Amino acid sequence: MGRSMKRRDFLDAAGRAVGGAAMLSLAGSAGCVAARTRFSTWTWVHGGSEAGPDEWARRFERLAAAGVTGVLVGGGDTTVLSDIAHGAGLSFHRWIWVLNRTGDDWVKENHPEWFSVSRNGQSSLSTPPYVGYYQWVCPSREPVRAYLQQVVDEVAAHPGVDGVHLDYIRHPDVILPIGLWEKYGLVQDRELPEFDFCYCAVCREAFQASSGSDPLLLPDPTADEAWRRFRWDSVTGVVRALAEVVHARDKSISAAVFPTPSLARQLVRQAWDEWPLDMVFPMIYHSFYLKDLAWIGEAVQEGVAAIPNTPLHAGLYLPDLTPEDLTEAVRQARANGAAGVSVFEMNGLSEAHLGALGAASQV
Repeated sequence: MGRSMKRRDFLDAAGRAVGGAAMLSLAGSAGCVAARTRFSTWTWVHGGSEAGPDEWARRFERLAAAGVTGVLVGGGDTTVLSDIAHGAGLSFHRWIWVLNRTGDDWVKENHPEWFSVSRNGQSSLSTPPYVGYYQWVCPSREPVRAYLQQVVDEVAAHPGVDGVHLDYIRHPDVILPIGLWEKYGLVQDRELPEFDFCYCAVCREAFQASSGSDPLLLPDPTADEAWRRFRWDSVTGVVRALAEVVHARDKSISAAVFPTPSLARQLVRQAWDEWPLDMVFPMIYHSFYLKDLAWIGEAVQEGVAAIPNTPLHAGLYLPDLTPEDLTEAVRQARANGAAGVSVFEMNGLSEAHLGALGAASQV
């Protein structure tokens, strides 16, 4: 039976699959203890198919020789890449997009109604904000959660996968990082309706049932705390549902998130400090926010204070880091309590970067 048929069969039971997902205990989660025993280094990797096994072995052995702990891999053949990573002594975590379903033709063809709707009534499927690949499904819908559980369970079930790494697990950016405003020709000093999600029928009805108000009829939806909380909780509900299936496979779950809990809530409706994760990877890309390297330490400090019992790995953006800057960025992360760092992404690691990363990461 093909993958699409499996999903159709599964979705017949969608309402039963997710409804009772609750806060999960993290005791016994794979990889959690190891992440706390030493400062660890990771890198995001675009798997792809342009290289053969011998080239991948060279790449992963190069990382391991520099002291890299693990790889967060998107794309490529899971069996081949996980075997090679493990052969090099690296942890292998599958990096997957979650609520952004731009590459999911089955959902687009069979469930266009699942896609998020902006405050001005436009679906992200037909009118994606900012860029063409910003096509997002609504996290409030129970069939969406059930479907994503199946997708993630299939990933976690693979014996070569040590953990599942979630990305795009949020709403679209209601406000872009300030360093990107010029790129998109925007001034986002307020929440503009075409970037404000989700106002689909399911979200509106659910919020009205809980609060007595239709969010579209609020005097100022952008200032309503209950409406903000509703959208934070809708994403958190998805994470809890996915953590349930990953932990059932005795695998670890992590996520790439916005730099700090406060910025994540404000910019993308993401309350990641409330999520049942085994590790968290805030993307502390200082240049996106027009900040200096010291801000990396400040962001780490805020995150660690918010999740003292979950290892935080500071995400670092290599295109804006010289090897000397990388050394300082790692120092800032370590000094402020990070359990490790992760760099975006592997192809940007020069020999000088690798040397700096290895030296700065030593205890």
